[in-house]
Amino acid sequence: MKYSVFAAGILSATAIMADTPELTVYTYDSFVSDWGPGPQVEQAFEEICACDLKLVGVEDGAALLARIRLEGAHTDADIMLGIDTNLMSAARETGLFAPHNVTTEFDLPVAWEDPVFLPYDWGYFAFVHNAGEDAPANFRALAASDKTILIEDPRSSTPGLGLLMWVKAAYGDEAPAIWEGLSDNIVTVTKGWSEAYGLFLEGEADMVLSYTTSPAYHLIAESDASKAAAAFDEGHYMQVELAAKLAATDQPELAGQFLEFIVSDAFQSIIPTTNWMYPVRVPKAGLPAGFNGLIQPEKSLLLPADEAAALKNKALDEWLTALSR
Repeated sequence: MKYSVFAAGILSATAIMADTPELTVYTYDSFVSDWGPGPQVEQAFEEICACDLKLVGVEDGAALLARIRLEGAHTDADIMLGIDTNLMSAARETGLFAPHNVTTEFDLPVAWEDPVFLPYDWGYFAFVHNAGEDAPANFRALAASDKTILIEDPRSSTPGLGLLMWVKAAYGDEAPAIWEGLSDNIVTVTKGWSEAYGLFLEGEADMVLSYTTSPAYHLIAESDASKAAAAFDEGHYMQVELAAKLAATDQPELAGQFLEFIVSDAFQSIIPTTNWMYPVRVPKAGLPAGFNGLIQPEKSLLLPADEAAALKNKALDEWLTALSR
């Protein structure tokens, strides 16, 4: 009798699990890490969706798009979360994504009306340094200084690609000369952000390519006010991170619910102190106190997605040429 009840319980639990829909989200590794937004996002969404949210991490935004492009219409992903505007045109060209149908207003420095790619956070690229030390006020001053810097490879890193677009947006045809000037400041080029930032924290260089929000992490998470971001007078390039629904999803309604959740207060309030970026909709409670003292660029730089895609190979060639000399 006890065996029958036990067996019935197992069968009942199995049936419930079989009836629970699963939504698979491909994103980047840091998003799903213990300290990233993933665990909180998973818990918050599962409380309202009656589903199993499966977060699958890959290295970064570039690797994320490459995996989905490789898997094509047979991908297991229902949602892609983690590319930025520099990869948006390439993502659109795959034809693998469907309209998000989300209607809302965004707290962004630029207008946003794309029907397919939905922003969920944003930030400014910046060079982070030790507070109290003199910092250059622009790329020309950086190149003329003896400051050493760590940067990420634009072929494998979204911040690295963002730096290429930053220099290109600020200097146009003068970008090759800027890179030539910067070439002797560069200590090393890392594959990704984590490696570069780790080397900076170990004292391997004076500055590292990161974000204006990076000092907020140290202040809030570590009670450490020793880091600052250098304000560049030519402006700072923006990174807007995006999510999109796969056209081939077998959970279209659930995918749509997740995209609505992305712009909700529940999701947006998680972003500042886990992804250490700005939310695209400021939560009702406002931003954490540590964000108040961050530098505020006077000029926001962001190339349109199609223009960024058209300039990518040229900018990369200019960068490689300068660094090979």
